[in-house]
Amino acid sequence: MAKKEKIVLSPYLEGLHKSGKVWYFIAYGGIIMFPLVVSLYFKAWPDPAQFGEALLGVVPTFWTVGVVEAFTYMPMLGVGGSYLGFVTGNMSNIKVPVAISAMENADVKQGTEEGDCVSTIGIAVSSIVTTVIIIAFVLLTGVLAPVFSNPALAPAFSNIVPALFGGLMVAFLAKDVKVGLPTVALGAALFIAVPALASVYPLILPVLALIAIGLARLLYKKGKLD
Repeated sequence: MAKKEKIVLSPYLEGLHKSGKVWYFIAYGGIIMFPLVVSLYFKAWPDPAQFGEALLGVVPTFWTVGVVEAFTYMPMLGVGGSYLGFVTGNMSNIKVPVAISAMENADVKQGTEEGDCVSTIGIAVSSIVTTVIIIAFVLLTGVLAPVFSNPALAPAFSNIVPALFGGLMVAFLAKDVKVGLPTVALGAALFIAVPALASVYPLILPVLALIAIGLARLLYKKGKLD
């Protein structure tokens, strides 16, 4: 039986994995500590039966989505971008569009150390900007609340994510219409035919990604794709 070759990472990626794991445990430890400390201080604990029932309602969905997103976003964001993005959150809304846009503007490829570095910097900057904006909004809530609650602005807020991904989609379609257009058309047809799929879109995303990869490989073998 042939021995499996050991994957050797570059010093850059090895360092990212080591520091990423450390900061992951620190970040999630801090997240868990807050409700724990509050419960200890106020001596208020959730009822075990109700807590378990609530977990059963959300854990299967969130854990499934978490696994799917890890496999889907890791190749796009790189190692550093993924560690930082999953800790800071808002992956599909902010982090993924920011990382892809940063790599596009820097003219670096996904899956390279240069792309990984640019993706990490882009996500870090977006996290800082988001934090600053949230702090400013909290301080100015009294002034800004009437403006943002205006019914005339409601359609804009409900279309932020489609607008972000629509712009990215156009950029990627322009790169390779042969792969992108059929995949997007299939996805659009699925969601139009079965609107309920919108509630489980993270599960549909990897399926469409695999279809795009398969189509690209087929076209490459036929000599119709560079």
